Amino acid sequence: MNTTPTNAWTPSLVALDIDGTLMHPDGHISGKVRRAIDLARAAGHHLVLATGRALTGLLPVAARLGLTDGYAVASNGALVIRLDPDAPDGHRYVSARLFDPDRVIRRARQLAPDVCVAVEEPGWGWRVSGLFDPDDLHGEQKRTPVTDLSAAHAIRVVLAGSGIRRHLDALRTTGMTVTPAGPDWLDVTGVGVSKATALEFLRTKLGVPDEATVAVGDGADDVEALIWAARGVAMGQASATVRAAADEVTGTISENGAATVLASLVSPEP
Repeated sequence: MNTTPTNAWTPSLVALDIDGTLMHPDGHISGKVRRAIDLARAAGHHLVLATGRALTGLLPVAARLGLTDGYAVASNGALVIRLDPDAPDGHRYVSARLFDPDRVIRRARQLAPDVCVAVEEPGWGWRVSGLFDPDDLHGEQKRTPVTDLSAAHAIRVVLAGSGIRRHLDALRTTGMTVTPAGPDWLDVTGVGVSKATALEFLRTKLGVPDEATVAVGDGADDVEALIWAARGVAMGQASATVRAAADEVTGTISENGAATVLASLVSPEP
């Protein structure tokens, strides 16, 4: 006799962007969002921070939210870690998608000779062609000749300069994944790398069904994740392009839209 319940509850994999989704521009995270995260975790869902931030920018936010175990995605999907309080640095590397940045850096410098280049060094900071504003890059910075930046494999490359976004299509012909983050900023990762590819890797690793996936975000780097998820939710302040990629739209960050989504995943107490 089959004793498996037909209405067995399945935990969801819930991917949460950080900036503009959980965190305000001034770094504030509302109490309502924090409580919603605590309740969703207590209910058994797999909460995964999925951010464009470098690891040095992700880890402090995870700590603030009390996320000391489970998985997280950094660098627009190029890096997957396991949060582990017993590890020396509070985390362990699970997956790193490296690529050769030489072609895209050379092309960027042809198109925009004054472009500033930064190459991420996971867990430490960045090697840079010229110093960036400390608020723009999380972690330390070390000035490095562009020839050296091009010579080693990288997790992610930042191309920054006035109007660099107008070269988006030309830089994509290099085959790399190039994602805009404003008119003067482009993030570059390897071929086919996105938050969605990292989240699919985790979905398979955790054994979560396709239909039990949720993603919440507000930026261009969230589009693939919103399409990937069975339930893709755009923040209310997201651009029309991002909202069009989602299945639904929640409130803005000022309206605690992410908390509304998380609350919908938690069954009310009887």
